[in-house]
Amino acid sequence: MLLAEKIKYKRGETTALNRLGLAYREKGDLPKSLELQFKALKIADDNNYMLEKANCYRRIAHVYRDLKDFSNALHFSREALKNSLLISDKRGEAIEYMNFAITYLDMKKPDSASYYAEKGVLQILYMEDVGAEVYRVLAEVQVLKGNKSKALYYFNKGIRLGIQNNDNRTLSYIYSNMALMYKNYSQPDSGIIVAKTAIKYGQLASYKKGILMSATLLSELYDSANPAEALHYYKMAAAAKDSLYGAGNIQTIQSLVEKEKQREAEIEKAKLDYQNNLRIYALVTGIFVVSIISFILLWNVRKRKKANLVLKQQKEELEATLAQLKSTQSQLIQSEKMASLGELTAGIAHEIQNPLNFVNNFSEVNKELIGEMKLEIKKGNLEEVDLIANDIESNEDKINHHGKRADAIVKGMLQHSRSSGVKEPTNINALADEYLRLSYHGLRAKDKTFNARFETDFDTSIEKLNVIPQDLGRVILNLINNAFYAVAEKRRSNPSRYEPTVSVSTKKFGDKIVISVKDNGNGIPQKALDKIFQPFFTTKPAGQGTGLGLSLSYDIVMAHRGELKVEAKEGEGAEFSIWLPV
Repeated sequence: MLLAEKIKYKRGETTALNRLGLAYREKGDLPKSLELQFKALKIADDNNYMLEKANCYRRIAHVYRDLKDFSNALHFSREALKNSLLISDKRGEAIEYMNFAITYLDMKKPDSASYYAEKGVLQILYMEDVGAEVYRVLAEVQVLKGNKSKALYYFNKGIRLGIQNNDNRTLSYIYSNMALMYKNYSQPDSGIIVAKTAIKYGQLASYKKGILMSATLLSELYDSANPAEALHYYKMAAAAKDSLYGAGNIQTIQSLVEKEKQREAEIEKAKLDYQNNLRIYALVTGIFVVSIISFILLWNVRKRKKANLVLKQQKEELEATLAQLKSTQSQLIQSEKMASLGELTAGIAHEIQNPLNFVNNFSEVNKELIGEMKLEIKKGNLEEVDLIANDIESNEDKINHHGKRADAIVKGMLQHSRSSGVKEPTNINALADEYLRLSYHGLRAKDKTFNARFETDFDTSIEKLNVIPQDLGRVILNLINNAFYAVAEKRRSNPSRYEPTVSVSTKKFGDKIVISVKDNGNGIPQKALDKIFQPFFTTKPAGQGTGLGLSLSYDIVMAHRGELKVEAKEGEGAEFSIWLPV
């Protein structure tokens, strides 16, 4: 603090005062703690240090909680939470939720305590310096709910973490509350042992509040069994209580609170004065502006008719331009759709070729079999005729199957070229797999030198999703084509030491379905990420892209009430993900 004052480092001075106030609270000097926190808060307030203000409000709330002034404790905790939210301080937010839980515990309100504990526990448990305190809160919630076994489970976890981190203060608190639980469950012997352990840790940390709690409990536990011991611990508790809540301390605290209220009133008055001055300046400025506007309007009254005529002409020109732009936009969108269809054609041709080969092969086999069957008929060998007829029938079934497969592929191509706009239950995994194969074979057909490894990882638990399959397929195809383009470009510049890979996966996260397309290509420059979904923006060379693919994909996903996201690192690859609601 002295060094910060010497070099006029206000933020450092605020932080030092805040920590010093915390130390005095641990020692049991609540007036000094409050004085330092109010001093730190003033500096933070004057300089608008949001993080430091949050910390000051948090420590002030602690002192009020020690004084059992729960109304002020909750007020300052709310102020701390408000500042943490303003600066997106997730750690501060989580800690404040736990502070709400602790205050409601002291107020004997387990439901409210449990609510705030659950809000903060998921984030805060990973913070080693406060983990033991979290388990202490969770244990006390279970105590208030009457669940002894769960309470002991959390107490023991907190003890292990407290010993590991040498957190004597929290250990004192945990053992005190555990001893109180044993007392309430009529287990005085266990309560005495645990309470003595609490005093030991409280003395190690000079933690007056912990000593007060444990000594008071021991005096009650020894009350009838051992009056001498009861008196000993009663005196110890009285000394700690006087140190914390003595008349002099309370008077000092009241004086500090009055000064802080006066400071807040002065700040409020200054704000009101500032607002009044602003109103006066605004009024004077308004009169001046109105005078100028009146003069301009008066000067322009003779030219109004001429200006209106010019505006009318401009409006007509703008309307004509807008109509032309809309027409051009429709043409461009249709061009993009046809370009997408063109990219599919080669892949579809490859897909159709396989069933056509089967149809041709089995037709030729059947022709030969019919010739053999005619010969056998002439010979009167009906048994052999029957066998040949069975083979012909089996081949006809195969011809029919592969013919239907070719028909389905052609229908899929036609569906891609025009969207019905109607949502229908769709197998997302099958849709992604089909467009991955069509994209790959299409690129191979256009460029025989193209080669890349592709991987799939589909979540089989995903059920059919209500989407427009043609539109969503167009989005998936666009993302996969872009991924193959990216790895092909990187392969050209690094042919020997690089294996181009494209991965397509699906995953269910709660009420969301995620379709991801990932590549290990050249990635996307950071400066381009903010513009990647804008119409006509492309990172491809001139003539190799319209810049509409990702823009149209973004609009299609938004129409499905979803999100299209991108993560990329230049030189290492990119991952596009489609998030759709279930």
